[in-house]
Amino acid sequence: MRVLCAFPEAMPSSNSRPSACLAPGTLYLALLLHLSLSSQAGDRRPLPVARAPGLKEKTLILLDVSTKNPVRTVNENFLSLQLDPSIIHDGWLDFLSSKRLVTLARGLSPAFLRFGGKRTDFLQFQNLRNPAKSRGGPGPDYYLKNYEDDIVRSDVALDKQKGCKIAQHPDVMLELQREKAAQMHLVLLKEQFSNTYSNLILTARSLDKLYNFADCSGLHLIFALNALRRNPNNSWNSSSALSLLKYSASKKYNISWELGNEPNNYRTMHGRAVNGSQLGKDYIQLKSLLQPIRIYSRASLYGPNIGRPRKNVIALLDGFMKVAGSTVDAVTWQHCYIDGRVVKVMDFLKTRLLDTLSDQIRKIQKVVNTYTPGKKIWLEGVVTTSAGGTNNLSDSYAAGFLWLNTLGMLANQGIDVVIRHSFFDHGYNHLVDQNFNPLPDYWLSLLYKRLIGPKVLAVHVAGLQRKPRPGRVIRDKLRIYAHCTNHHNHNYVRGSITLFIINLHRSRKKIKLAGTLRDKLVHQYLLQPYGQEGLKSKTQRCQYSGMI
Repeated sequence: MRVLCAFPEAMPSSNSRPSACLAPGTLYLALLLHLSLSSQAGDRRPLPVARAPGLKEKTLILLDVSTKNPVRTVNENFLSLQLDPSIIHDGWLDFLSSKRLVTLARGLSPAFLRFGGKRTDFLQFQNLRNPAKSRGGPGPDYYLKNYEDDIVRSDVALDKQKGCKIAQHPDVMLELQREKAAQMHLVLLKEQFSNTYSNLILTARSLDKLYNFADCSGLHLIFALNALRRNPNNSWNSSSALSLLKYSASKKYNISWELGNEPNNYRTMHGRAVNGSQLGKDYIQLKSLLQPIRIYSRASLYGPNIGRPRKNVIALLDGFMKVAGSTVDAVTWQHCYIDGRVVKVMDFLKTRLLDTLSDQIRKIQKVVNTYTPGKKIWLEGVVTTSAGGTNNLSDSYAAGFLWLNTLGMLANQGIDVVIRHSFFDHGYNHLVDQNFNPLPDYWLSLLYKRLIGPKVLAVHVAGLQRKPRPGRVIRDKLRIYAHCTNHHNHNYVRGSITLFIINLHRSRKKIKLAGTLRDKLVHQYLLQPYGQEGLKSKTQRCQYSGMI
């Protein structure tokens, strides 16, 4: 992957300060602007941007930002990550010690790392040192003699700073693992479409590898426990969870906890429904298990990780909040934009699709604020397309429109954390592929992490007035979001502002900074697809321009 992107060491000393021209969304994804509010006035001249044939610059948009007080302040770990338990099934968990994979994850820290997904509720912990015994035979690792011992021997290099196990796996081992994962992917897809899942065994050694990855990457692990282990009276059977808690405590692992994944689907997945009231009691039971364990007596607890807030799901959330609203540190839910089996590339540019998330946020907030006003809300497990994603679409440049708009909309509407499903391996919604190469959404996430801070600012726009029509919803095709610049980025002084803009219009838009932003130093990052594939490209370039 080639990414042409510059992070300046110091402010440039040019004497020009541009208005900016945004071409249609089919050509450009986003414009990120850095503005230093301490800069001096300079000459104005248009920024030279490649112009597509037949396009007209017809709309001048005046843009200003209110800098007095932020409208929201989100979590420092706002953009966080998820790993799916399927990495146990297909063998990739054994490769989380890869130096390249850890380095890529470190680039997105600080963040939470949620270990959870559809197979969360089929996960069983066994404190075994030899995982081969638990499989009842040679299993899928037939092609390498003593396969797991080879992996252990490859984990020899140590990160001296933290004592992390970091490995350089031989190419032949990675190639064989990719072959194994491809075979297992078919099995996992069959399970997903038939909605019948086999049990997964998480051993002590596997948990060690998972925690090693999170800790070495600067990520805080959130572990989702199996909630489908039920007693005859439908209460939660906590025996396996208690064993895992005791082992983790003995290793002094700093972990936060969840219980279950999309409990609204339990009837179809297991034939046994769990209502919101019972789930709330289960969370109280989990809290009572954590409190006597010294290291976890104050551990954070998140949930209930419901799915799309339809009528039955809202009823489940209502029952849960009534019983356990004060037990959890944040209320969580999941969102999927579109069915991966029918998605088309232009779907990623539809404003109607982008706006579905806003309606869900309001529904969740209404229930939460009824019982626990001000309680933090997280969006966990956000994916662009369902069914594991769609090859050459969910992992392409086009998906970035949804991802960047998701980040902007969630922060603007007060959602505290968004967890991306998945960082690695699962389907085609991941940020890093099985060759350990970062995909377009990874680079977008990295740029977001480097530039954008937790304080959200109000944006004021003039020049986009549209006449309302009866029965027609006016949807904004120019998405503009503003934040205080990340104060950990030492390339920019405190008081800097970051804007990110998505142009979904079919015409070019000319942005003129006005009011507070008038005559301020600007750094521009323009993201474009690279190569002949256009929107389907898995490579993107970032053009950087710095000027005064």
